[in-house]
Amino acid sequence: MKKIISSILIMTILLFLCIEILINSTKVMNSVIFSFDIWKNNIFPSLFPFFVISNLLIHYGFVEFVGELFKPIMQKLFKIKGEAAFVFIMSMLSGFPSSAKYIKELVLNKTLSNEEATKLLMFTHFSNPLFIIGTIGITFLHNKRVGLLIILSHYLGNIIIGILVRNYHPSFSNTNRISIKNAIIKMNNKRINNKDSLGSIISKAITDSINTLLLVLGTISLFLILSTIINDTFSFSPITNTLVSGLLEMTQGLKYISLLKISLRLKCAISCMIISFGGFSVHMQIKSIISETNIAYLPYFLSRIFHMIISFLLTIILYSFII
Repeated sequence: MKKIISSILIMTILLFLCIEILINSTKVMNSVIFSFDIWKNNIFPSLFPFFVISNLLIHYGFVEFVGELFKPIMQKLFKIKGEAAFVFIMSMLSGFPSSAKYIKELVLNKTLSNEEATKLLMFTHFSNPLFIIGTIGITFLHNKRVGLLIILSHYLGNIIIGILVRNYHPSFSNTNRISIKNAIIKMNNKRINNKDSLGSIISKAITDSINTLLLVLGTISLFLILSTIINDTFSFSPITNTLVSGLLEMTQGLKYISLLKISLRLKCAISCMIISFGGFSVHMQIKSIISETNIAYLPYFLSRIFHMIISFLLTIILYSFII
């Protein structure tokens, strides 16, 4: 009986969405165009090069090289393999959902276990720094220092999460000594053992990257449409409307925050809170990317809630020192 009720409920919701899309076709089309513009102007140019290059780096032993050099730091701070440093650094540079893609590749290559990958995913949820400074800081809030404040609070929040979960499936190493010689040997062994040709590796890297980016475009469009329908159906206050939009699709919520009649300090804090959660659009992207593995999603979701709270408080505290 419960399954029948669930089926009826799902069908009712889908029919309601279809009717709303037909009634509000102009607004829905504008939402899709807006999502495509975000993807075309910001997401694809910033993520595509990183996705392709990171795939090549993984195949040619850079993960092992970085892992050997950063092993002491990753062990002392997070109690995780040194190879996790590759994901940590690349995610900081490229932004989400890249961490899920990098982690998935390392799991499929058997560099990380599912438990280590689950833990790593919890504290590598970084937003693209160019997006924070350029879009949020300069375009939305018209203040470059705001972007620096949000980056600092957002990144520190991730590091704090990583320290808090350091005893969750800890990884241990026989030695924490840095050896450049061992790092080079490991990198060379990985390259030698790689039997695929450069052409096939590049071809696969491009195909995988485009497929992931199309997934990102699709989820952004879907959640922007949902946000538009919800805002047209229900009469929310401006702050509630902003929060609902931000929790569904981050970029639209951030745009609405800049239009609220509240203090700049609060705008910064709410913006940092929203990017630290990522929006359900990003969560759907992450969940889709890791679906080929046994990486658990729930710890990632719970860590984003803590990340929201920590980054919000850090922004409030650091505001007076930076702005």
